[in-house]
Amino acid sequence: MTDTNSRRPHLNSPTQLGALHLRNRVVMAPLTRSRADAGDVPGALMVEYYRQRAGAGMIITEGAQVSPQGKGYPGTPGIYNAEQVAGWRQVTDAVHAAGGTVVLQLWHVGRASHPSVQLNAALPVAPSAIQPSGQIFTETGLQPFVTPRALEESELAGVVDSYRTAARHARDAGFDGVEVHGANGYLLDQFLRDGSNQRTDGYGGPVQNRARLLLEVVDAVCGVWGADRVGVRLSPNNPFGDMRDSDPMATFGHVIRALDERGLAYLHMVEGEAGLAEVDPNVPHADILSLRQLWHGAYLANDRYTGELAEEALASGYAQAVSFGKAFIANPDLPARLVQGAPLNTPDTSTFYGGGAKGYTDYPALAA
Repeated sequence: MTDTNSRRPHLNSPTQLGALHLRNRVVMAPLTRSRADAGDVPGALMVEYYRQRAGAGMIITEGAQVSPQGKGYPGTPGIYNAEQVAGWRQVTDAVHAAGGTVVLQLWHVGRASHPSVQLNAALPVAPSAIQPSGQIFTETGLQPFVTPRALEESELAGVVDSYRTAARHARDAGFDGVEVHGANGYLLDQFLRDGSNQRTDGYGGPVQNRARLLLEVVDAVCGVWGADRVGVRLSPNNPFGDMRDSDPMATFGHVIRALDERGLAYLHMVEGEAGLAEVDPNVPHADILSLRQLWHGAYLANDRYTGELAEEALASGYAQAVSFGKAFIANPDLPARLVQGAPLNTPDTSTFYGGGAKGYTDYPALAA
């Protein structure tokens, strides 16, 4: 008798996301680690970190700021000059030598920044001059968010062009594709949601206007790479950075329909609240299952998946692949561990952001 289960997708089976070939369906999610060298240049430590994790079906790198203005935290890498491109080339060469696939996440943090990391101590920029509640990590510890400067409409073409240039740099650095970061309270997400976007020009007001910057960026990046090597990350329910929207179903429904028309490699969805234990019943939430039905391309699921839940998502056809974040920090050989049902190393949260090899490249693999 034929085992019908053997024909179902599983974590260790290969797949395609557009033109991107994945040797398995365990994807490394983008993870800010703040280990770049001076000048926001990827160095030898980052090369080793990504080389160790090249067994992932695909690596999505930590966000790389597309311009100096896009920087939010100390030690994050850029993708806007030749030195950074050369540093990333060492990363892609190492991953490819190990048989891996790697895409670069393109990042502009917007208001989730601080003058201490901006050129000439400038204010961070945003769709509107609204100070987020809470604090941000700086070189001198946590500091309150500042009130950002609202971008002029005339500046937005330059923002789009910074993504286009960064996409070209990513190609020059040897990446297999790119992911546009439209999630987690950063600039493109800030334009999408009406809690952070109170503009009255062509980039504010109705959702068609609020989605305009994201879609212009996506189109610019697709013009460099082709749509089948471009992914987009969204997080309809993530409140990080004091984010909220009065009607997330309408907002993200519009965005997903528009992205669906573009033939992208994949949609990468942060389905929950990015690790928050409780959902605030007083805040409007998006129904992820309903949004999922609007997307007809490859779907990359994320947020609190276990190996077992990931297998279920693949077998049902809900997702083509699943991305893992914290589990990849402590388990460089995570795909092998999940497939074998092996125990996972526990991540050291005190080493997540900044520092050296400790908590970064010193986690043991199964063979050890």
